[in-house]
Amino acid sequence: MPTAARNLRFAHHRAISGWYTAGATMHVKKYLLKGLHRLQKGPGYSYKELLVWYCNNTNTHGPKRIICEGPKKKALWLLLTLLFACLVCWQWGVFIRTYLGWEVSVALSLGFKTMDFPAVTLCNASPFQYSKVKHLLKDLDELMEAVLERIVAPEPGRANASSTLNLTIWNHTPLVLIDERDLRHPVVLDLLGSNNTNGSASGSPAPGRTCSAQECKVAMRLCSLNGTACAFWNFTSATQAVTEWYVLQATNIFSQVPRQELVAMGYSAQRMILACLFGTEPCSHRNFTAIFYPYYGNCYIFNWGMTEKALPSANPGSEFGLKLVLDIGQEDYVPFLASTAGARLLLHEQRTYPFIREEGIYAMTGTETSIGVLVDKLQRMGEPYSPCTVNGSDVAVQNLYSDYNTTYSIQACLHSCFQDHMIHNCSCGHYLYPLPLGERYCNNQDFPDWAHCYLDLRMSVALRETCISMCKESCNDTQYKMTISMADWPSEASEDWILHVLSQERDQSPNITVSRNGIVKLNIYFQEFNYRTIEESAANNVSLGRLLTPQRVEIRKVPTAS
Repeated sequence: MPTAARNLRFAHHRAISGWYTAGATMHVKKYLLKGLHRLQKGPGYSYKELLVWYCNNTNTHGPKRIICEGPKKKALWLLLTLLFACLVCWQWGVFIRTYLGWEVSVALSLGFKTMDFPAVTLCNASPFQYSKVKHLLKDLDELMEAVLERIVAPEPGRANASSTLNLTIWNHTPLVLIDERDLRHPVVLDLLGSNNTNGSASGSPAPGRTCSAQECKVAMRLCSLNGTACAFWNFTSATQAVTEWYVLQATNIFSQVPRQELVAMGYSAQRMILACLFGTEPCSHRNFTAIFYPYYGNCYIFNWGMTEKALPSANPGSEFGLKLVLDIGQEDYVPFLASTAGARLLLHEQRTYPFIREEGIYAMTGTETSIGVLVDKLQRMGEPYSPCTVNGSDVAVQNLYSDYNTTYSIQACLHSCFQDHMIHNCSCGHYLYPLPLGERYCNNQDFPDWAHCYLDLRMSVALRETCISMCKESCNDTQYKMTISMADWPSEASEDWILHVLSQERDQSPNITVSRNGIVKLNIYFQEFNYRTIEESAANNVSLGRLLTPQRVEIRKVPTAS
């Protein structure tokens, strides 16, 4: 094709293309202007015309009647329309408030399955054997005997002289009698009559004045700042007073003893656990994991699940549970430290730390205690519905029990919180709780003001509220409900041969070395395999965001058969 013809054809095609493009642009501009005018003007040029247009085109009944009906019906329909519009707005307000309140519904469901046997922690009511700690408590015991004699025999002539006693501990934290017979001039009397009476409410006690425990209040005097600031811890009973005083002083002594020595002074598993049977399988003290719990000394955990798989229970009933015979050795109890005789036990989940002082129960000596177990599983939703935590990582308290590699619990958080405040305010930690790295336990020698500081924190309501607000419950928890029954064991008819056999097995002795007052028999079992699950769910499970956000709807064309 000649070049001139080709150029002419190309120019023709370009002209046609430009004409089509110009035409399309004009049509788009025309429709855009038309749409803009409609947006600007609306159905009419005034609000009245706009309202009339809405009433004529809406599919609701009220607005149409307001426009079309007579004056009376207009007023009636206007009133009804406003009323129901208010009801709709109120319902929306309730819905939004309920949604933003993060309310939950609780569902209770029952299940039946083979379950893992709980972990069982056993402790002795006495933390130490008196024969092994007697040398540490010698001065304290002598002071205690003098105090008791002073309470029983208030006359100076019948009480022991305090000149032979070591008053170092006593002068630091004495027990006093507060004589309030004259309310305008109360007098503080030192129970042992020592010269250190800086805490007297009237300056100094009257010479030769006596006061019995029945006539006066027994109190513990706690001082700080070299005795210049003192407070009195009052008691309603002398028994409570001397017990709390002895425990406080024993805490001061034991906090200075290395942990390995304290473990050696407690009751060993081999001495305490005489017999063990789980279902039909024999067990022994070797199947227990030892931990040191400061309040109860050596404790032993069965089926803790730390290094081995948790043991399942074959069937419900006492024949398939855990059977134990314990010897608590009551004859070697610390007389002033353990006023309760028995075994302390706790059922808990695997891999959880046993807070046996707060959650445990006692089993009495000379009895067979049967414990039937039912299981409750709690499942909370977590934030923002419930203030709970999954693993404690979002709790602003350092978990001092993390060294045991156990799961989070609210008791661990509360104890850690108290210990943190103790260290911050008193510069030392309490003996009953773990220590952060680099800190030291409180004692009278290195921290003379610790007892006064500890009492302030223990009585502080603000501290308790602070710790409770900082700690969270666990989102998933298992609780063991117990049904407890007891019977005398051994019976009078079988006592002789049972004690002989237990003595032979423990000491290889033909004589009876096991006392009825020292043995405890335990049966722990599932009552049934039914368990309850208490689960939280959102009270309003409709997503507000989906209601307020336009949703994309995909419409697919379904092919029809030809």
